[in-house]
Amino acid sequence: MSETTWLSKESFERLSAELEQLKTTGRSEIVERIEAARSEGDLSENGGYHAAREEQSKMEGRIQQLTYLLEHAEVGEKPTVADVVAPGLKITAEVNGNEKTFTLGSREAAADMDIAVYPESAPLGSAIMGLKVGDKTSYIAPNGKEFRVEVKSIKPF
Repeated sequence: MSETTWLSKESFERLSAELEQLKTTGRSEIVERIEAARSEGDLSENGGYHAAREEQSKMEGRIQQLTYLLEHAEVGEKPTVADVVAPGLKITAEVNGNEKTFTLGSREAAADMDIAVYPESAPLGSAIMGLKVGDKTSYIAPNGKEFRVEVKSIKPF
């Protein structure tokens, strides 16, 4: 099941640049480090070799993550209509008696935002998506605890 994620143009461009860097110079640098460590001899006790291979594995995972995210992203201006909870809007909600202000979207976009960002697929995001101001709901967190939520305001970001 694919998951569409809203990204601002700035976030999309930043993540695309990161992906390009990882696929080009990032991969080249790792290959050079692996080759240099390999030339040191016995690979079974070569810490530099194993560290470079582990870093290569993490980088390839990041490449896959970014590729998927960017292929399934909805890119555009932040929504200007704020009558229902949707990605990219500034949401204030009372969660178990505590007021929180956040937006729904990709955590990858969080670097471009100055408030908390929750994925739409997270329990909180799924519970409040499409709700209006004054609507109440609840959701069960992964730890089994129930959270009560009331949407207090929805504004353009």
